[in-house]
Amino acid sequence: MSRPNATEYATFYETYVSLVPERDILHTMVTQTVELFPFLRGITEEVACLRHPPYTWSVKEVIGHLLDAERVFAYRALRFARNDATPLAGFDENDYMQAAEFDRYRFRDLVEEFEMLRRSHLLFFNNLPASAWTRIGIASDNKVTVNALAYIIVGHVRHHTAILRKRLSIDSRS
Repeated sequence: MSRPNATEYATFYETYVSLVPERDILHTMVTQTVELFPFLRGITEEVACLRHPPYTWSVKEVIGHLLDAERVFAYRALRFARNDATPLAGFDENDYMQAAEFDRYRFRDLVEEFEMLRRSHLLFFNNLPASAWTRIGIASDNKVTVNALAYIIVGHVRHHTAILRKRLSIDSRS
């Protein structure tokens, strides 16, 4: 297993893959987990409900989006790792957001759910046979490997948590 090359995923995922320079994605997933959840647990319910212009999503909605996206990317990885060649549709994160109503959730429940989900995905990826990592499927009308999906998961979380950290540091200066 190594970093995916550009032929393993659609160009619109480069934003996320480029945020993961590490070669050992399993170790990186563990490290991200260790760093991410203490940060999230430090966010209060009050702060989690805030929207910081120009962003339209609350902190709760960002975490809900991370939950939804991680589930979708991991489901794709599961299907392709199991040699399922059925093309998978894309998803519209804004439609998901509107239907989910994440602001109704308690923030600590969202964080706990995300932590459990990530731990489950760590076990899944950690137990894949070597041959599964290079398997290819079609998602959103584009080829993607299981390996690239693992990198996309980590990079997607890095992308959004960097924005959250910036938003929250601005908020703490007020």
